[in-house]
Amino acid sequence: MSLSEWLQRTAPSLEDFEVLARQAYDGLPAEFRDLTGDILIRIADFPDDEALDALDLESPFDLLGLFQGVGLAQGSSTPFTGQLPNQVWLYRRPILDYWAEHDETLGHIVAHVLIHEIGHHFGLSDDDMEAIEESVAG
Repeated sequence: MSLSEWLQRTAPSLEDFEVLARQAYDGLPAEFRDLTGDILIRIADFPDDEALDALDLESPFDLLGLFQGVGLAQGSSTPFTGQLPNQVWLYRRPILDYWAEHDETLGHIVAHVLIHEIGHHFGLSDDDMEAIEESVAG
């Protein structure tokens, strides 16, 4: 890439992360996506204080993503009235910080965090999530 191209580059925005997350989600196996139902994918710069306190984290850079809701393994077949939809949060600034310190592509990191957090929705093991990641990468 030339210097003039670098001079035009900025860090990926929240909107860029939404596109990356949507592309990563769309790349998941169809049967996996079908099971997620109405899960929402949300993007924020950092987790809120409530999430940090609940997980006993000192720095907002310690959390790349978060599943909020009732996982399929814990939920019932009938949602409670007033229950909010399940959400996966991806945190832009911690992900960018992680990206700067590791030899992985940003797209791979976003896909990894998304799969890991959706895996919590399903109650999957780390081995199950790794197999899904391999199917996306391969």
